[in-house]
Amino acid sequence: MKIKDNIADEFSEFSKNYTHDMIGCVPHYLKLMSCFTETLPKVFNPENILDLGCGNGNVTSKLLQIFPDANYTLLDASQEMLNLCQQQFKDYKIEYVTSYFQDHDFKTAGYDLIVAGFSLHHCDSEEKKVLFKEINRSLKKGGIFSCTDLMISKDSPKHSKLLEDWKVFVDSNFPDGKKWDWLMEHYNEFDKPDDFKDQIVWLQDAGFRNIEITTKEDYWMHLQAVKD
Repeated sequence: MKIKDNIADEFSEFSKNYTHDMIGCVPHYLKLMSCFTETLPKVFNPENILDLGCGNGNVTSKLLQIFPDANYTLLDASQEMLNLCQQQFKDYKIEYVTSYFQDHDFKTAGYDLIVAGFSLHHCDSEEKKVLFKEINRSLKKGGIFSCTDLMISKDSPKHSKLLEDWKVFVDSNFPDGKKWDWLMEHYNEFDKPDDFKDQIVWLQDAGFRNIEITTKEDYWMHLQAVKD
């Protein structure tokens, strides 16, 4: 499997076996997906939800189980991914947007909940800083930003150990080694993870004050932040 020229084409190809591959390639994937519903306040009842980099809809499908009447906006650069979502969610109130994060026109105070499941690592550090400010602006007061991701910089001295452990995990699920080789091609070309401590500072700079790492498995994490 060869990597594509851009991230949209890459995930259009990846869409064919997306959930199966994510479970087999991303440590703690199912546990981290569960955080999108299990860590929300019990009295929280969002009317408008934005899913950034929705993929094939795994995060939205969890949210629909507890917020079936909410209005959803699903954004992804891959039309194939959005097509999968449209087939799956045709009975719900959902708007679909084909766009990269950097090109999206965020609504001011338009959402109660903004989620991002393993999508923000495609943005570099400066892009994340800008995006966090846009997310904050786009949330209503008391709104929540919730994301899962790999949160370690490639420059970290602990990064090499992370790769060693990650390879063991992937090879245990795909023993021929081809999936790991493709994953590292993709990772080197498209992925730009940042340390969670840096991202907390950037979220604070963007205006968030109540920021919590709710789940931490090595550097595979779920983070939740509330807009004052």
